[in-house]
Amino acid sequence: MTKQEKTQVIEELQEVLKGTNVLYIADTEGLNAQQTSDLRRACFKEEISMKVVKNTLLRKAMENLEDKDFSGLFESLKGNSTIFIAEKGNVPAKLIQTFRKKSDRPLLKAAWVDSAVFVGDTQLETLASLKSKEELVGEIVGLLQSPIKNVISALKSGGNTIAGLVKTLSEKTE
Repeated sequence: MTKQEKTQVIEELQEVLKGTNVLYIADTEGLNAQQTSDLRRACFKEEISMKVVKNTLLRKAMENLEDKDFSGLFESLKGNSTIFIAEKGNVPAKLIQTFRKKSDRPLLKAAWVDSAVFVGDTQLETLASLKSKEELVGEIVGLLQSPIKNVISALKSGGNTIAGLVKTLSEKTE
């Protein structure tokens, strides 16, 4: 690879890294052609961008970005590296978990989700349980609505008993 080609790859990686808040680095070494093809199809289906990269070029691209700190991932840039880019933080982890039911790869090396660094394959379960922004907003709205619903239902049911009580008291005085 010429110096010009390397520079071009670094610039492309920088553009990809600038536009994402979710980056997974995994080891896919040992997957045969069919398994790699299946993994690529699964990534496409889940809207995950998958790319095999050279560690040195990825590191240079990460170092050249000023607004994001990827330094926590540098130790993971050894051996075979494949990056997964997604919109939601838990989708690549769920994909890896599902794929690992059939194969022992890919192994998670590290992940960078909204500036939080997760290192090692042991973090896969934690990453898979992360909730997306939409899920969190939905839960918060549900929690906020719950007390209001209780108050309204109590007022509605209480209104009938109060009216019944007033009616009974008024009939009793006659």
